[in-house]
Amino acid sequence: MRSGGAEVIDLSSDDEEEPVTSTSVRARFRRTAASSHRDVTPYELADVKPVLYLLHPPGCGALVPVKEEIPVPVPLSAEHSPALPPPRLCRQFWKSGDYVIARRNPGADAPGGRNRLRINPKFLHSNATSHKWAFGAIAELLDNAIDEVNTGATFVRINEFTNPRDESPSLLIQDDGGGMDPEALRHCMSFGFSDKQSDAFIGQYGNGFKTSTMRLGADVIVFTQNQKNWVPTRSIGLLSYTFLMETGCDDVLVPTVDYTYNVTTASYTEMLRHDQKLFSSNLAILLKWSPFASEAELLKQFDDIGEHGTKIIVFNLWFNDDGDMEIDFNSDEKDILITGAHKKVKTNNLEKIATQNYVSTRLRYSLRAYTSVLYLKIPDNFRIILRGHDVEPHNIVNDLIYPECVLYKPQIAGLAELSAITTIGFVKGAPDIDVQGFNVYHKNRLITPFWKVANNSYGKGRGVVGILEANFIKPTHDKQDFEKSVLYQRLESRLKEMTYEYWGLHCHRLGYDNKKLPKASRGLYRVNQMNACSSPASAVCQLVAADIQTSSSAVPTLQAPATRQKLNNFNLMPESKPGSKRKFDALGTTTESADQDGVHLDVSQRRRFNEYRTLTLENDKLRHECSQYKESEKQLVLKEQKLRSQIAEARKKYDQLLQELKSLDVKTER
Repeated sequence: MRSGGAEVIDLSSDDEEEPVTSTSVRARFRRTAASSHRDVTPYELADVKPVLYLLHPPGCGALVPVKEEIPVPVPLSAEHSPALPPPRLCRQFWKSGDYVIARRNPGADAPGGRNRLRINPKFLHSNATSHKWAFGAIAELLDNAIDEVNTGATFVRINEFTNPRDESPSLLIQDDGGGMDPEALRHCMSFGFSDKQSDAFIGQYGNGFKTSTMRLGADVIVFTQNQKNWVPTRSIGLLSYTFLMETGCDDVLVPTVDYTYNVTTASYTEMLRHDQKLFSSNLAILLKWSPFASEAELLKQFDDIGEHGTKIIVFNLWFNDDGDMEIDFNSDEKDILITGAHKKVKTNNLEKIATQNYVSTRLRYSLRAYTSVLYLKIPDNFRIILRGHDVEPHNIVNDLIYPECVLYKPQIAGLAELSAITTIGFVKGAPDIDVQGFNVYHKNRLITPFWKVANNSYGKGRGVVGILEANFIKPTHDKQDFEKSVLYQRLESRLKEMTYEYWGLHCHRLGYDNKKLPKASRGLYRVNQMNACSSPASAVCQLVAADIQTSSSAVPTLQAPATRQKLNNFNLMPESKPGSKRKFDALGTTTESADQDGVHLDVSQRRRFNEYRTLTLENDKLRHECSQYKESEKQLVLKEQKLRSQIAEARKKYDQLLQELKSLDVKTER
């Protein structure tokens, strides 16, 4: 009789359990079967309890269940029956945890018995429910690849993989990082283990691989190649929810096999961590439950990995509630979509069309759009390749008009002073495009895209978008939100104030009637807005006229529009004291109102400042007209040069023809 087994990831305590013989298991099974009643055939196949072998040396305490490959026929009377087999796995993720695993080892919890921490296979499903969104799970795997930049990774590849067993689509994620040695692979498959303690790494909890892969599909197989200590190794591991459920396991078993490079034969040979029997049993489970039916097919997957790297294949992908595969590979050959989420509403409304086409909407169903904004800065010489095409990074800062930078300093008692630079502005296309919110990153990774902190039914804040990196608050385990701490609440409140402040200072630039401005300025902006609608050339005048200094400093010096715009783009406005806000005064100037030490200008200074600003606007308008005349002068000069060049060429040709004529021997007839 053949026997197979699986290696248990070390989740146990120092206590050991006694090995259980197959004879005692069968005897216990017969006693259990004799206690139930239903009509059966004389012989039925019994699901035998796996035999337990010691995996580690004495003191480690981990046990290796070995499944009997050939069920043993047990004679039964017509009035007795075995326990019912477990139901087959549901392919819909949110329902796949609804099954019952029989109690397989009741003696383990008996009084006086040894305690042992055990992980029920259902935990794989419940642990994965932290990911409400499939793209959030894929992002976890991309984070692991980005972290491999520290070991020399240059790319991560995301593509469709066809399961050779049933031709079903699977998800492939591959990188050329340092790979994992046999021990590191087992740590990756374990729960809560992580050696990423540096700020250079995105991951930190040691749980992302399990939650993400089990959220995407029922099963995942990992191929990894490593050259640690100059000894090349290859390792293969299988985390299979299907295998655990179908075989009725009550522990999380992860079969793994390893190979090491043999210099003598110049080939990879089996690496026996314990004995040949354990290696063979683990390999047998891999060949039965993975997409590959032979050892040669398994090893062939290393051909495109190179000297080091990791390949992850998630198969038996989950379905949605409608019975369709949750991930759509067919609608776009260059992208991966969320099934059913990318249906655009047919409309002639330009506002709705612009909103549907903007990245804030597309990232919710397009993996290409989501990965383009997933990282604040892609590491140099690193590529994200989706369906064979590079993902072009999308910097949302480049989408902003009239941007400002605000320095935010959170109040953290007992810690070093931290700060975050928030870039805020109107998104291009505003106010026609209905987009707003802050994109908050943590350690270069996007956590909350277009977080709407300001909700106003009157449209206040419409089109205002911000970007910041907040490393002083912690994200949740699925990296799709932040922990609701006091610092988080303070940040939310400040971003809301920041939105309203920016709106109050700049909404007139988009054509809104800003009632905080003085009447003269409001009239000027309305005239400019009307001129912008009637003449394209006057649109530039409107932008120049609207370019008012928003700093709360003293009277600004006279500067050219381009220089002033550059200062607006890159000048950091100091963060106000608690309780202070920027606002317009009665004459339209911007001041800081503070609880203490506020700077107040007297009436004459305000009037003089207002007059100075009006003259500045007029001066900018004249400068613009002057620039138009200069541009016309340049065009005339170019036209003159072109005509002179044509005249010179014609004169040169005339001279050539004249020389040819003189060289001809012409006889005069008499």
